[in-house]
Amino acid sequence: MNASSSSARFLGWALPLLVGLIFLGVWEWAVRAQGLPEFILPAPSRIGEALVAHAGSLFLSAWVTLKVTLAAFLLASLSGVGLAVLFSQSRVVETAFFPYAVILQVTPVVAIAPLILIWVGLDNVELALLILAWIVAFFPVLSNSVLGLRSVDHNLRDLFRLYGASRWQTLWGLQLPAALPHILSGMKVSGGLALIGAVVAEFVAGSGASTGLAWRIIEAGNRLQIPKMFAALVLLSLLGIAIFFALSLLEYALLRRWHESAVKRES
Repeated sequence: MNASSSSARFLGWALPLLVGLIFLGVWEWAVRAQGLPEFILPAPSRIGEALVAHAGSLFLSAWVTLKVTLAAFLLASLSGVGLAVLFSQSRVVETAFFPYAVILQVTPVVAIAPLILIWVGLDNVELALLILAWIVAFFPVLSNSVLGLRSVDHNLRDLFRLYGASRWQTLWGLQLPAALPHILSGMKVSGGLALIGAVVAEFVAGSGASTGLAWRIIEAGNRLQIPKMFAALVLLSLLGIAIFFALSLLEYALLRRWHESAVKRES
């Protein structure tokens, strides 16, 4: 059983890595065989060279984008779960405010970004980026948390009521634990969306005041430094992958002892 588990774990890492290496190899070969100009599609080797050559500025920009992403994600998680708890306690409050959360979600960020920049001022670009990234990341946490809190087994709820549990005791002892898988699922979606929101906001800000990876992409594109632009895209992808795996690890750590989605079963 241990050998089988180790083999499955190895394949889980090796197969995606193998597919990625094959893809990069085909890409390198195709660019060289077709003689494609660098400004159209650089070879992976040239992208790697650009990543090394511009490591200082690119990693500094990655840190700027990551800070905005993490702040927006934390804000979205706290506000989303908090508002979901409020909605679960009052149907009236949910009916009154949930439509506005939906409106906030479906409003294109690129349409309201100029207004946000004007309202907060060009001297506070990071605050504007945070607001815009939060808008993108907020709704998945809210909707999944509301679903989880509303999906509690009614028999268990009746049992809590039978034993005279207060609203707070029912929320803390029953609803939140039962909703935790939904909350974590929403957070996994929100993490990626926070990064997307931060990048889109940086693109819209596009004034040079922002020094995140999106600005580096714009800068490299304007100067036709296409390998550098792809290197920035690689860093963005790595940030997204790191966020996803970190949240997946958190989900596993919190659910592995009791929830069906994470409990390992003997074959």
